[in-house]
Amino acid sequence: MMIKEQLEEVRERVNAACLRAGRDPKSVTLIAVSKTKPAQAVQEAYEAGARDFGENKVQEILQKQPALPQDIRWHMIGHLQRNKVHQVIGKAVLIHAVDSLRLAEQIEQEAAKRNLDVDVLLEINVAKEESKYGFFLEDAEEAIRQISSLPHVHIKGLMTIAPFVENPEENRGIFQKLYQFSVDINDKNIDNVTMGVLSMGMSGDFEVAIEEGATMVRVGTSIFGAR
Repeated sequence: MMIKEQLEEVRERVNAACLRAGRDPKSVTLIAVSKTKPAQAVQEAYEAGARDFGENKVQEILQKQPALPQDIRWHMIGHLQRNKVHQVIGKAVLIHAVDSLRLAEQIEQEAAKRNLDVDVLLEINVAKEESKYGFFLEDAEEAIRQISSLPHVHIKGLMTIAPFVENPEENRGIFQKLYQFSVDINDKNIDNVTMGVLSMGMSGDFEVAIEEGATMVRVGTSIFGAR
């Protein structure tokens, strides 16, 4: 299948999941994860209507951005090293994976130099997987309160990478926990913190994530094919 057809099929699945959950399909942003894929593949998805693209590496955003339409919204969805922060600021509309206070402070430092505001999500390691980055749920509120004091960094919500499972139902509890935590944080009305974005769900489990409140899903393989 061509990228256009695959993208259309994923959109239909997003819409169906929204209907099941009684949600407006417009409440979910589909991020086409174009990591390791050439600019031509991104262009094909763009021509089929995609505008939000996710990359795992800063280098790929830097390479692809000049060659592609300028109204693309690039999302930095991978682990961001502190020494790469200066390269990605101002190029990504959202940094999804702020996984430490030190990274947030580095973003603040670079943003202050350029007088920029940077929107971020806190990465939460709900399943406590050793191979994954992110805050554990029990440490996340304290981290949010510390990061909220950084004037150029704005927490817009949360993200998680759920475990890789054969049966997406196994991740339902993970998504429920993150959603509930976001509601709890929202109720605390912390300055400079909003919980409008919940970035969770990938090719294997995005429908379950939508049913449990995801507002962004990061889908690569189902749109672009296997890597």
